[in-house]
Amino acid sequence: MNSLPQHLRHINVNAAGIDIGSDRHLVAVPEGRDEVSVREFGVFTADLNRIADWLEKCGITTVAMESTAVYWIPLFELLEQRGFEVKLVDTRQTKNVSGRKSDVLDCQWIQQLHTYGLLQGAFRPPDEICVLRSYMRQREMLTQVSSMHIQHMQKALQQMNLLLHNVVSDITGATGMKIIKAIIAGERDPNVLADNRHEQCRNTKETIAKSLVGNFRDEHMFALKQAVDLYETYQAKIAECEQAIIEHLATQPDVTDEEPPDGGKRVPPRDRIRAGVDLREKLFKLTGVDLFAIPGLGADTLLTITGEVGVDMSPWKTDKNFTSWLGLCPGTKISGGKILSRRTKRNANRAAQAFRMAAASQARSQTALGAFYRRIASRSSRIQALTATAHKIARIYYSMLTKGTTYVETGQQAYEQMYKERRINALKKQAQSLGYQLLACGS
Repeated sequence: MNSLPQHLRHINVNAAGIDIGSDRHLVAVPEGRDEVSVREFGVFTADLNRIADWLEKCGITTVAMESTAVYWIPLFELLEQRGFEVKLVDTRQTKNVSGRKSDVLDCQWIQQLHTYGLLQGAFRPPDEICVLRSYMRQREMLTQVSSMHIQHMQKALQQMNLLLHNVVSDITGATGMKIIKAIIAGERDPNVLADNRHEQCRNTKETIAKSLVGNFRDEHMFALKQAVDLYETYQAKIAECEQAIIEHLATQPDVTDEEPPDGGKRVPPRDRIRAGVDLREKLFKLTGVDLFAIPGLGADTLLTITGEVGVDMSPWKTDKNFTSWLGLCPGTKISGGKILSRRTKRNANRAAQAFRMAAASQARSQTALGAFYRRIASRSSRIQALTATAHKIARIYYSMLTKGTTYVETGQQAYEQMYKERRINALKKQAQSLGYQLLACGS
């Protein structure tokens, strides 16, 4: 063994590999630990306990398994509870030799790779963060289904030629829902319906009344009523989910008793209040920094990011490691000394999607991040500008949580002035390298 190169020596001598399936799990242990080194188990809870018992009998201390759909979750959690070190690995790391594909070979290959220390475990947040992540993903699903019923409402209105969506920005807003509820209740007079107009609605009462003249057919009214009922049902479920999120956050220990600093970015209530609780104050006590100060990050976005990565950034040594894990950094596809591609890798990371949403909200803002987005978009494309801005927001997020820094918004003009000064300094250095001196006009 000592004659082998360092990178080929057994790092994990008590390693096992598991091939995860929907109806069976195949487990491989080192040769000589039992009469057979590969065994097949079912997927019931009793079978999972038998897997753990057999691994303990074989002296296994660390286990590697593929992240196959959601089938790995019960076994992963049970093995962790039984005291095993469990690594969840990407299937791309465990590809077997071409032409030798089988479940038995897969689990043996995983075990062999793990023995040599060639597998890197995927990031999985602590259990309390996993709970928050489950609540947030449930809320996301409910929101998606709820939006489908909004489309059903719009379709029913359109079929009756009630063009409410042309005169209000959101048919589920104060004006829209009052009018729709009145229509369902039997009101047909457009002027009476237009009396439900909210005082802040941009269009006049007369314009709204014109849009509410249509053909009230029974089948379309039936579809509208069902869509409204289903929408309100899902809104109630979303409210229950938000209440569960707030109650879970209340169980987490605070790192400070202070309040968020005054004088920072003004955050409207709709972006920070959930289930009657100020999330800006709660997240500040959990982290010690005001994450709401970062432009583009509101309550829903921050809860999504927190549920995916947590508030402890120690799994990533630097902000570069963090943005690489998110899939927001440029690619490094190089061959023969030539850069073949700088495209970012495709990634379904929900935290990355949240950072991209925050970046998209800055496209027309007067912030420094907004100016950065527009500068990148002017010289490349909007997609690249979106990725670059999301990358910048993620680095700010990482820096605030690791260093306890405070984000100070400088504004668009200050950013453009700093960029202008950098360009001038770069031109001066370039001129000096060519033996020239760059002078300003009139000097």
